[in-house]
Amino acid sequence: MKLKEYQKASLATLRTFFEEARIVGPKLAYETITAEPDLAKRLKGYAAGYKPIKSMPEVPYVCLRLPTGGGKTILAAHSITVAKDAWVEKDFPLVLWLVPTNTIRMQTAEALKNPRHPYRRVLDDAFGMQVKVFDIGDFPDITPSHLRANLCVVVGTIQTLRVSNTDGRKVYAHHEMLEGHFSTVSPNTPGLERNDDGPMKGDIRFSFANLMHLHRPLVIMDEAHKAGTSLSQDVYERIKPSALIEFTATPKGFNNILHSVTAQELKDEEMIKMPVVLDEAETWQGAVNSAILKRAELQEHADLDREGYIRPIVLFQAQKRGEEVTVDVLKQHLIDNENIDPAKIAVATGAQRDLDGIDLFKPDCPIEYVITIEALKEGWDCSFAYVFCSLANIRSSTDAEQLLGRVLRMPYAKKRKEPALNKSYAKLVSKHFSEAAVSLRDKLVDMGFEESEAEANIEAEQPGLDDGLFGRHSRPRATMTVELDASEEERREINIVAPGKIKVSAGDDGRTRIEFTGVPKPKDEERLFQMAPARLHGVLREKLAEFKARHADDLAPAHLGEEFTVPRLMAHVQGELVFGDTDILMEYHDWSLADHPARLTKAEFDIVETTNTFEIDLDGNRLSISAADSSEQLSLDIDVDDWTPNSLVRWLDGKVRDQWIGQAELLAWLSDVVTHLTRDRDMPLSQLMRCKFILARKLNEKIRGFRQMERDKVYQMNLFGPEARVEVSFDDGIRFFDEMYFDVPKYPGMYKFKHHFMGPDEVPSFDSKDGGEEVKCALALDALPKLKYWTRNVSRHPNSFSLPTSTDKFYPDFVAVMDDGRLLVVEYKGRDRSPEESRDSREKELIGQQWAKASAGKAVFVMATMERGDPKEVREQVTDALGDHKMG
Repeated sequence: MKLKEYQKASLATLRTFFEEARIVGPKLAYETITAEPDLAKRLKGYAAGYKPIKSMPEVPYVCLRLPTGGGKTILAAHSITVAKDAWVEKDFPLVLWLVPTNTIRMQTAEALKNPRHPYRRVLDDAFGMQVKVFDIGDFPDITPSHLRANLCVVVGTIQTLRVSNTDGRKVYAHHEMLEGHFSTVSPNTPGLERNDDGPMKGDIRFSFANLMHLHRPLVIMDEAHKAGTSLSQDVYERIKPSALIEFTATPKGFNNILHSVTAQELKDEEMIKMPVVLDEAETWQGAVNSAILKRAELQEHADLDREGYIRPIVLFQAQKRGEEVTVDVLKQHLIDNENIDPAKIAVATGAQRDLDGIDLFKPDCPIEYVITIEALKEGWDCSFAYVFCSLANIRSSTDAEQLLGRVLRMPYAKKRKEPALNKSYAKLVSKHFSEAAVSLRDKLVDMGFEESEAEANIEAEQPGLDDGLFGRHSRPRATMTVELDASEEERREINIVAPGKIKVSAGDDGRTRIEFTGVPKPKDEERLFQMAPARLHGVLREKLAEFKARHADDLAPAHLGEEFTVPRLMAHVQGELVFGDTDILMEYHDWSLADHPARLTKAEFDIVETTNTFEIDLDGNRLSISAADSSEQLSLDIDVDDWTPNSLVRWLDGKVRDQWIGQAELLAWLSDVVTHLTRDRDMPLSQLMRCKFILARKLNEKIRGFRQMERDKVYQMNLFGPEARVEVSFDDGIRFFDEMYFDVPKYPGMYKFKHHFMGPDEVPSFDSKDGGEEVKCALALDALPKLKYWTRNVSRHPNSFSLPTSTDKFYPDFVAVMDDGRLLVVEYKGRDRSPEESRDSREKELIGQQWAKASAGKAVFVMATMERGDPKEVREQVTDALGDHKMG
């Protein structure tokens, strides 16, 4: 894979740093290089003095910043060679590749193990095919001969190593299988952990951490902005890296940024197909048909293109099981109603992986349509994907937003002569065209594009719909025109400040006219003064001040640029302050499947075999399977010579997959399950083999149940337990701002709210069809004394505020700001709740009160209800809560 210029520049700076550090040390090398004018301008303030690893100032420790989509992983693979040649100076260094989550760990390890993957090819080319890649869970498999004759890459998560107390952690535990690595190590070698007890007390511990310490790995750190804790520094001391290279798109103050790449460089390098052309249909069948026609149109252009083979692919997002347009329904529709050859269709879900082992880039590959649900949202980069067709609810699905990004990569990272092949296409089932546009815009902003730049690269399929795609038609916008003298070049620079909001033109008299549509946002105003020459600042500030004063009564606080932040709940875990989300807390929780019983009771799973059927008792539900209509695996007369407990375990291992559990751990547990069923419960192996699909389903359910038990434990321990330390963070809080809910339908009812943060015309619609009791609750809030403003907090919206529960998270219905600066969060609880809903409400109230308590009086949480259906009840409840919780 040919590197882009910005990637080459990043690696060149890294190489220069290592070469200089070898001579003058990391600190002076960093300070000298980042002080160079060109690099200092590029860093834009990121460089703020070198911060070494605690107690190891001699170890190089730098970070490369690339926007999402900039190819951090391929750059990381190349950086190994750079470090080897310029610093490590070993033929075969040991590399510890750390990533932020288990999902990314699995994807990275899989890619690096695949000889055909570009990441692996970089390593094979650099090390003569002598490369070994290990998942961190498989570290006991590493042998001394591996380390002597191969580049060994171990892929893991920082959480695996980051603990204050190493007792019980696998990577810090004693493993006899690692003894060979320590056979020639002096017993007095300093820096290695020792066994605390047993017959080998005081001896060197044969642990993964000690193995790393001995060989001083080169550490690659992905998402490095998440690793800046004192505990992370402790990890580095334990493993004693030879060098540390970090990568991130969003650096923090502790990252030693050595080189920074702009999002514009990605676009200039033709890595992305832009603009994105959006289209919507009223029915899912219409959207599917439109996607097929668009693919055919693009294929005609591709057939005429001589700059490299392209086979445009449609990426379908089907609905989840239990909904109308499932994977199976969609595939059958393509075959039966659209006459698509089944050979051209691939299904890529967690259960069905038709793309495994297929090279989509090969000219003889027939695949033109890929059906998924959400399995491709990370780690899939086939640039032949041109058309994204979502049949799911894109407004409520974060998967849709992530999958949209799958069609952005440019084939061969090179523009084509035909303009249609330089664009990507989205076909959606929606009457609200702007929903998709805003979601995609936000995705591009997350990648590093400016908001105005992202909006300029989204267009509509139908002519005439582009105007106002990101504008507002629900209310008139105030306008102002300023006339002044500016050159043509100055006009061009001002014109790119905020397209559609600040328009610059030249009049017949030669003077420049700047037209403002709406009061500019603070960031637009700030950029305006950056781009406009200093001699114009005075008149612009004067006119803008008049404009703001004249329309102060007409515009909502958000329209005037006002914002507020609702703090996030945080928890101290293992010496680190992290988001108080259960999913994140689980990343720090080291649990083992071996801690849970490998048993199935008769009530959970049982088989009764008759002459022609199997009757399976599954949690009290009787499943009757006839031999006549069963699959080959369930057939009574199948050859059973190869049926052994081990073969059943191996088969279950392929079906009972869990991304959070290592294969060795899962195999051991499955073996215990099979032993329990065959030995303790005396169930014939032949019965289990014939009913293995249902057995696998039950075991998957058991493991999910175990995980939920662990989630409950982690949730209680870290957020409510006696040693729990929770607080709130405004720095990491949820920002409420103008247009944050532009993609959400607006409340169409008769009430005109006076104190809504975004104005009476932009109140997001309520959850129930007519608003019902929620509207009454909103009316009560709108009439609160000493209220500054309030807004709906839209459930499941990516911009909304949420609080964790043990199973998921919840989004309180309303957030408000009082005149005294206090934040008010209100969750409305309806009447006549079921016991299950009551338990859910209780859990929400507990975590809400815990969040409010952690705010030290800066926030109040209220679980409101109306027993008589009177809004005054809500007002009284909120007023009482505000009175009980004073500031400070």
